[in-house]
Formats: sequence, C-alpha cells, structure tokens
Amino acid sequence: MSETKKRFKAKIGNRTYTFVGKSSMEHMHAVTDLMNKQLSQLNQLSASISYEDAMVLLAFNAISDQLKLQGQLDQIEANQKDE
Repeated sequence: MSETKKRFKAKIGNRTYTFVGKSSMEHMHAVTDLMNKQLSQLNQLSASISYEDAMVLLAFNAISDQLKLQGQLDQIEANQKDE
C-alpha cells in the first residue's frame, strides 16, 4: 500500500463522493462495488427506504461485520498464545 494519499471519486447509489486515503485504486473500486451491491440489496428488500436510512443500515451492517471479524481474530490470537 502506498503511503501517498490519493483522491478517489466513487459513485455510491445516486451520489458521487470524493474520498482521500492511502488505499490502492483497486481496493477503493472493490469497496465501492460492494457498497453498491449491498445498497441495491437493501433497496430490493425495502423499496420505500430512504437513501439516508439505507446508508445508515449499510454502515451499521459494516461495523457489525467488523466487530464479528475482530472477535474471531481475537479468539484465534488467544488460541495461538495458549499453544
């Protein structure tokens, strides 16, 4: 990963956002694609959901997944220390 910050324009849903970060363009495209896929799934499940509510649910789900993965990682690390 490069240490130079880059600007990245992403179209998420019906809006364009500019992000600044050190991640690769490939990573940023993958994140954008996954966000759009999950946003589309939320809209299919609830066609009347507002854009803002869908984005909040998307963020909530992402943080929930992150916490689950962190818990799994913590468990793996604890098991390795016990060995």
